[in-house]
Amino acid sequence: MTTAPAESTESRRREQKSWYWYDWANSGYFTTVVTVLFGPYLTSVAERAACGFVGDDDRKCTQHLDVLGVSISPGSLVFYVFTIATILSAFGLPIVGAIADRSAHKRRLLGHVAWTGAGFAGLMFFVTGTNWLLGAVLLILANLCFAASVVIYDAILIDIAGPDERDRVSSQGWAWGYLGGGLLLAVNLGLVTVLPFGLTTEWAVRISLLSAAAWWAAFTIIPYRGLRDRAPVNVVPDDAATLMQRSFGQLFRTLRELRRYPQTLLFLVAYLIYNDGIQTVIYAASIYGEKQLGFGTSVLIATILLVQFVAFGGALLFGRVAQRIGGHKTIRYGLIGWVVIVVGAYFTPKDQIVPFLLLAVGIGMVQGGTQALSRSFFSQLIPRGREAEYFSLYQAGERGTSWLGTLIFGVVHQLTDSYRPAILALIAFFVVGGVLLWRLDPRKGVQDAGNPVPAVL
Repeated sequence: MTTAPAESTESRRREQKSWYWYDWANSGYFTTVVTVLFGPYLTSVAERAACGFVGDDDRKCTQHLDVLGVSISPGSLVFYVFTIATILSAFGLPIVGAIADRSAHKRRLLGHVAWTGAGFAGLMFFVTGTNWLLGAVLLILANLCFAASVVIYDAILIDIAGPDERDRVSSQGWAWGYLGGGLLLAVNLGLVTVLPFGLTTEWAVRISLLSAAAWWAAFTIIPYRGLRDRAPVNVVPDDAATLMQRSFGQLFRTLRELRRYPQTLLFLVAYLIYNDGIQTVIYAASIYGEKQLGFGTSVLIATILLVQFVAFGGALLFGRVAQRIGGHKTIRYGLIGWVVIVVGAYFTPKDQIVPFLLLAVGIGMVQGGTQALSRSFFSQLIPRGREAEYFSLYQAGERGTSWLGTLIFGVVHQLTDSYRPAILALIAFFVVGGVLLWRLDPRKGVQDAGNPVPAVL
């Protein structure tokens, strides 16, 4: 039996539409802050602290920051910050998932964590001058909250969509996210490009960061009001006195029990690897475009904006393809696309806008589709009642926990003083992840988890 949860179709569709809005809400932060503006902006602040000026083609900053006795290149700082945030996430998110699975208030948890993250993002407005340390701390805290909220958000997918609906619902959620993030980015593009009211570029960037925080906070109200809290199901009994103690106990049991679900574990490892590559490409895109290819902020924002709107269609297209040939096979084709994109990025010439835009179109086509289908496919491999906990482990390879890719990217740049070999090194993530995914038996994985097998898998 592959029907949706025992609720009216109309009620379920209403919740699904409310659920989509959180992708719309958090994508404002992820697109404007993480993907486009804050990386280059924090790099410039770090360069000013190290050298007294912002490096460019004619005057390159060659000094390093001294962080607790460790010499760090300003150009690598952002990648090390992402690495720290994601390592912290790897320890913290499983606990968030365990708590969420035992809570009857996932909706409230989602709202509270999201609004806390939006608060940290709003404080980025005050990162000015040479205060790179404040920026680094706020980026870590905001990303931790972002990743924690997505754990809860992904877990809610199983509550509101049956097995045969999840590819469609997950893909539409991603598509809404790209549309929402793209619209806010379009506004910020106008602000940074036109510089109205006599604003400097720095002021325009800071206002854009503040707008992303407000967007995240405001649109989170819609899923907060439209979703329903549900009682937890299949919770493992525990005599521990507190929710935190029970959550730790359930987490340790889940880690031990993963051996009973070898296909789930195999997918989790594959996803950890190939999504590490995807996330590093996303984090590195704006810095690569500015520092390696020589494009200004307005060009970068316009290019990422193009990616957003292409990805809107790409997510929907991948969802339709998955309905015909299955999500597992569609993801594999998407990884081949990522290898082609990384090779293309390595050979993209400097100051040539057309090849750069073609590269952006390619990224848009595969980015949303592979991630949306990965989320819905993984949902089929999770034992019922352990959704948030398993999705917290899944988040170890999701947006907020790409630590190995960013670390390698930063180290290769520091050793070679070039972003080209750093971007080429990411091919390994897609190849290894794809090989592991090829070995996975999707039908056996769904059956082992005790879930109904979808008509097309």
